[in-house]
Amino acid sequence: MKTLLENNFNGLQHIGIPVTKIQRSVSFYRRFGFQPVMEKTFPEGDGETTAFMMQRAGVLLELYQPPANQCEALRNRSDGPVDHIAFSVTDIQAAFDEMQADGQTIIEAGPVHLDFWENGCKYFAIRGPDGEKLEFNQIL
Repeated sequence: MKTLLENNFNGLQHIGIPVTKIQRSVSFYRRFGFQPVMEKTFPEGDGETTAFMMQRAGVLLELYQPPANQCEALRNRSDGPVDHIAFSVTDIQAAFDEMQADGQTIIEAGPVHLDFWENGCKYFAIRGPDGEKLEFNQIL
């Protein structure tokens, strides 16, 4: 049986965790040996989001603090703040086309470019059967 992304799947890329105080979270994860490998601040809505990619032993966490008007809802989540699981793909457009052809519920209208990493990255996300967000990401 052929699986989705059969020749376009490179494994887990990162786990996205929204936080309410970015420096507190960076310090916390440093205590477990995670080191920052990237930091970016970018506009989002009426504010800005600051993101840190933290890495240890091949595990990559995306810690990000959304604009202040979103932090209250984040504080009130009952099951914790894990937002998404991201998988690495070789060809983001091919992955998007395949998910679309398979009838998956895609959140974005197409792959979105972010000015992350040296040359940027592109991503899109789908919803799993229980509403979980699964992101597909290609570092350019």
